[in-house]
Amino acid sequence: MEQPKELVLEERIQQAIERARAVCANKGAASKECAIAWEEVEELQAEAAHQKAELLYGTKTAFEAYCEENPDALEARIYDN
Repeated sequence: MEQPKELVLEERIQQAIERARAVCANKGAASKECAIAWEEVEELQAEAAHQKAELLYGTKTAFEAYCEENPDALEARIYDN
């Protein structure tokens, strides 16, 4: 069974955090490798936030879809005052 994207991404974030901690412990907190590892974590977290926002705000309501499909319908007309 395929896992939802959110769960897969969350697992990848947790794995990246573990790798970043290990890299920083081995190479030092001020090392280039440590910075790169945490950058990967940041990118994954940004992608998760983007996907969440897309789910929350990216979908259209049934009325918005109707208005797009029927631009000449009275309900779909927008007038500027």
